[in-house]
This record gives sequence, C-alpha cells and structure tokens, in this order.
Amino acid sequence: MTFDATFFAFVAFAIFFAVLIYLKIPATIMSALDARSAEIAKELHEARRLREEAEKLLADYQAKKATAEAEAKAIVASAKEQAAAVAEETRVSMIAAMARREKQADDRIASAGTKASDEVRAAAAEAAIAAAERLIRERMNDTAQAGLVAEGVSEMTKRKFG
Repeated sequence: MTFDATFFAFVAFAIFFAVLIYLKIPATIMSALDARSAEIAKELHEARRLREEAEKLLADYQAKKATAEAEAKAIVASAKEQAAAVAEETRVSMIAAMARREKQADDRIASAGTKASDEVRAAAAEAAIAAAERLIRERMNDTAQAGLVAEGVSEMTKRKFG
C-alpha cells in the first residue's frame, strides 16, 4: 500500500475529528446552540405576549374611543335640544313681551283719548261759562239786577222767619 498525500490528509482529518469528539466540542456547540434556541424561543414568547397585550390595549382604546364618540353625540344632541328649548322659551317670552307692550300702548292710547275727551269737555264748559257770562252781562241791566236783589232778600226773609 502506498501512502500518498491524500491518505495523510484523511488520517489528519480523522484525528482532528477524534480530538474534537474527545474534547467534547460537539456537545459544547450543541449546548450553545440549544441555549441560543431557548433564548430565541423565550424572545418569541415575550414578543407574542407583548403583541397580545398591545392588541388588548388597542381594543380597550377603540372601545373608549367609541364610548367617547357616543358621549360626544349625546352631548351634541342634548345641546341641540337645549338650544331649541331656549329658542322656544325666548320666542314665547318675546311674544308675551310684545303682547304686554301692545296692551300698554292700547292703554296709553285709551288714556290719551280719555284725557283729550276731558280736555275737550273742559274747554267746552269754559266756553259755555264764558258765553253765559257774556249773555248775563248783556241782558243784565239795572232793573233786572234790582229785581234779582229783591227776590234774594225775600227768599232769605222767608227762610229766616219762615
């Protein structure tokens, strides 16, 4: 048998693997790979847990958002109802105020009419008195005055002695 370079390379290679196995290098590599695999599995489990937690938080926030939107809609609807009620109340109070002012105006007009009527009556009475006074002065002469005085004296005498 001839020993050539290939044979020696094979023997060196076999000795190298034998030394590796004797020094338990494959077991060390396997334990390192197993440790790395366990670490990766642990990281995957943690990532899965974090993802589930994030999904739960997302669902919670979406529920809160939906609740807030519903509350906002309710608040807007309530505000619209209150605004309509205030508008109706204002309209009613304005109508009542206008009716009061109209009545006050009617009362003032009636009062002004009464006052004007009273002023016309007073002016007519003053004119009648002035006309009567003028008539009496024109028709009253000395004879008529003497007759009136005599008549007054006789009435007094009758009452006093009568």
